[in-house]
Amino acid sequence: MDTETFSKTKVGKVAINLLAKAMESRFRYRFFNANRILKGVDNLTGLIVLEIGCGTGFFTIPIARLIGDHGSLTSIDILQESVDFVSKKVVDAKLGNVKILKRDVLKTEFQSSSFQIVILFGVIPAPMLSLNQVLLEIHRILKPDGILLIWPPFPWLPRSIKKSGLFTYLKKKNKVYNFKKK
Repeated sequence: MDTETFSKTKVGKVAINLLAKAMESRFRYRFFNANRILKGVDNLTGLIVLEIGCGTGFFTIPIARLIGDHGSLTSIDILQESVDFVSKKVVDAKLGNVKILKRDVLKTEFQSSSFQIVILFGVIPAPMLSLNQVLLEIHRILKPDGILLIWPPFPWLPRSIKKSGLFTYLKKKNKVYNFKKK
């Protein structure tokens, strides 16, 4: 069963609700501070960025502020509840450089070479997603020489991503893995 189908079941609704509460908890904001993690990201000012799996928008607002008014952030999630929740956060923050869309990471429907940066924070590992399929779609939508950023820093990730043959490992900065599209 995929994530979207699961989210529509009674058990799925309860699980999604509990997960959203945990993702918005004081504990998470204190010990996994988004701004501190984003210090591992090079300058985003004015860039065209995609955030995959925006969830409750933990990173969305800080990323949008780093991009500024001359760039744009598109944030996607497969769950409509997440899209609605983060859309409200963006409106409340008065950010005009953000679009929140309901999309599947495996079939984003974006044109090829659309983004300069793709941010994949807190999505991998996901038991319902094939890392190889996710990487193929990210490779397709990244511009030539585009950058893929991944957090958290699971030690097996760089090896798995290099093995795909689609990306070159650049560095790990402040626990954020940086890869360049081949």
